[in-house]
Amino acid sequence: MSTNPSFHSKVSCFSEYDPLKRVIVCEPHYMTIRDVINETQKKFKDEGIHIEKAVEQHYKFVQTMREHDIEVILLPYHKKFPEQVFTRDIGFTLGQTTFVAKMASEVRKGEEDVLKQWLDDEEISYFNLLEDRIEGGDVIIDRDTVYVGLSDRTNEKAVEHLKGLLSDFDVKGIPFIETFLHLDCVFNVVSPDVALIYPEALTKEDIELFSSRYELIEVSKDEQFTLGTNVLAIGNNKIISLPVNKKVNEQLRNKGFEVIEVDITEIIKSGGSFRCCTMPLLRSTTE
Repeated sequence: MSTNPSFHSKVSCFSEYDPLKRVIVCEPHYMTIRDVINETQKKFKDEGIHIEKAVEQHYKFVQTMREHDIEVILLPYHKKFPEQVFTRDIGFTLGQTTFVAKMASEVRKGEEDVLKQWLDDEEISYFNLLEDRIEGGDVIIDRDTVYVGLSDRTNEKAVEHLKGLLSDFDVKGIPFIETFLHLDCVFNVVSPDVALIYPEALTKEDIELFSSRYELIEVSKDEQFTLGTNVLAIGNNKIISLPVNKKVNEQLRNKGFEVIEVDITEIIKSGGSFRCCTMPLLRSTTE
């Protein structure tokens, strides 16, 4: 697979930080904590999700992206899928190939079919990872390197399969403490030189690897819980982040980023933030 992007194609992603042009989301109209699948949900199980507030916050997030010239695609939402707002996990684009993931949790199985129907309708080809257990929250791309978190949701077999499919990329398996659900809850690349990290969840070896490649912004335990790593870089050093993560936002601004604060604290009760709520299809490297 070539790492030379063609901007006439409908899909192309070679990083987490190039200008975002096209992204898939899903409104949280049926969002609920039905089956507890992560530590954050465990805390908010009794309180639950205020649907109207979640929908309103998601709408403002979508409007913010559109104001920055991002085409936002809204997938159909279904009552049987309470976690459907987290579109990052159902698929991911690496280079010029979109992969459809295989969901590990029973409560999320079937969400992939909604994505496949949309891709078919748009005549966008995709690779269906039918035999692998992998979710997009564990997949982070930075040019010719793809980091894949090894978690309850993504296994070593999937990493080995991607290595075989992506011959032009260096695919690295990154183990972390599984209670943190996905790799993007503890690590995220926001520019060619800067990454966010929650070191307590990662191995010493991988912390040293990331330190050799990036200036690391360490996220505190409190701001990890409010998903400080799970920001969305939209290009041109602009990052969408939660207002509550004040220390993360301050550190990003100190490094020259424009931080766009959007409140989706109702949605993060279910364990995902901006990166979790977006599945990029197209990022441009021409700007």
